[in-house]
Amino acid sequence: MKRKIYERLLEWKRRDARKVALLIDGARRVGKSWIAEEFGKNEYESHLLIDFRLAGDEVKEMFRTQLDRLDDFFFNLSAYYNVRLVKGRSLIIFDEIQFFPRAREAIKWLVKDGRFDYLETGSLVSIDENVKDIQVPSEERRIGLGPMDWEEFLWATGNELLLEALRRAHEKGEAPPNAIHRRAMELVRQYMVVGGMPQAVGVFVAERDLAAVDRQKRDILDLYRNDIAKHAGRMARKVRAIFDGIPSQLNRHDRVYRLSSLGADARFRSYEDAFLWLDDARVVNTAYNATEPTIGLKASSERSTFKLYMGDSGLLTSLSFDEDDALRADIQRRVLYGNLEANLGALMENLVAQMIVASGRKLYFYARSDNENAAERMEIDFLVTGSVVGGRHNVSAIEVKKTKRITTSSLDKFRKKFSDRLSRSYIVHTGAYSDEGGVLRLPVYMLPLELEHAEGGK
Repeated sequence: MKRKIYERLLEWKRRDARKVALLIDGARRVGKSWIAEEFGKNEYESHLLIDFRLAGDEVKEMFRTQLDRLDDFFFNLSAYYNVRLVKGRSLIIFDEIQFFPRAREAIKWLVKDGRFDYLETGSLVSIDENVKDIQVPSEERRIGLGPMDWEEFLWATGNELLLEALRRAHEKGEAPPNAIHRRAMELVRQYMVVGGMPQAVGVFVAERDLAAVDRQKRDILDLYRNDIAKHAGRMARKVRAIFDGIPSQLNRHDRVYRLSSLGADARFRSYEDAFLWLDDARVVNTAYNATEPTIGLKASSERSTFKLYMGDSGLLTSLSFDEDDALRADIQRRVLYGNLEANLGALMENLVAQMIVASGRKLYFYARSDNENAAERMEIDFLVTGSVVGGRHNVSAIEVKKTKRITTSSLDKFRKKFSDRLSRSYIVHTGAYSDEGGVLRLPVYMLPLELEHAEGGK
């Protein structure tokens, strides 16, 4: 499977590998180990992978006793794994580094030694909790990996030419032909059901069996629940309640997380760490309410008013429907054909959130309630910024619509109130591409191209 992170790994190898090791972090099962080993196979004369989930005491003892004798250390490591290490042309991969923090600390001396390049992989859920007794090396740079994005999904499913057609239409600022639009929407619905977890995509590509895909996703959800029980400590009960409650929260009209769903006496201060745990684990994507649509959205954000989206929309589809196998299969078919009106809005909005995060941006929205002045009462699903800070017009508004019946009352009020700050206004929907009165109606499959064109502001 082709992943965009590969180009960033190439850039690191070309420019910085002799100065820093690269730590690939992210949620469980997003393909960190696979991409590291694939990179080693393709770009180096040899590569040596140490999986610290499985490494025995004899390997760990080398790190404890031989780092002051690196000639012996590398000779013994090479002999143990039966991999010939070639100075300047070999990669050493520390896989699942969180299981042996001592190896992470050793990066300082290994990089300074300069013989080989080093990649590390780890799940964020436990990387940071295992650093109490080590000095985190400054010779380490982090790079995040998420689920496969929309473009990567098209590559994996053999739809490169369709992507080229969509890109060409976007560059021209016109709607693609109807046949291309219909095919793109079919694939969007597939992506909504399958998601971007590489194992689920692999099963889908190989078997085209949605039941098998669903089983794969449910295995991942169970893995996340196990991680919560194992790593969330005293917060485990709260984290689990938040995690399992995400679908019901997203089915609310405004999607804003209601703490009352966790108990009548639930307060943000007592649950804040649990929300942050899920966010740090990259299991969820959190959107905060920005009270002022200015360049620095973070500075105006209300941390206690937020929405929680699943990090992968395919996982949300499986988490949302716990019915028996036959009913789950029927629900998935309904999503594929766009006939699940009750839940389609939540799934669409989660997909758009995933696309925005994949573009390198943080998630923000705008919500204001005013019981006395209707003109001040409005909700905008997402706010994004561009990368150019040359003027005030740097914020774009995005409204997500699940059907072809579109109302724009909130967007109209928002555009009027903040006209001096807005760059673009979008309605992301299932219909055709058009530009109406300064509002770009964008088919959901074109949003990643538009975000790419805006050059990924943060």
